[in-house]
Amino acid sequence: MHEMSLTESIVDIAVEAARKEGAERVTRVVVDVGALSHVEPEALEFCFAAVARGTLAEGARLEITRLPGAGWCPDCGKTVALAERFSACPECGGFRVQMTAGDELKVREMEIA
Repeated sequence: MHEMSLTESIVDIAVEAARKEGAERVTRVVVDVGALSHVEPEALEFCFAAVARGTLAEGARLEITRLPGAGWCPDCGKTVALAERFSACPECGGFRVQMTAGDELKVREMEIA
């Protein structure tokens, strides 16, 4: 499960930022997860409490925002919604769709105390 190592990175980012600000704890972490990122939000949530234990992020609330997939089709010149990577353009059926959104995984914001 690669979500465990991803969660470790999320906690590391939050703890490092809190330390730089002189905070005593992290109370909330907001993470954006793209629908095409191959990251399971439920697995991140499952891992978060265990990974945060013993750190400044222990007890913090994890909020996950799921971002939709999108791409640009050079064949029909349209931006289209994508439900999966490498799928055909829903407008013209072409297979040259270039993904433009949905593969993100980032810490968008956090609260510290």
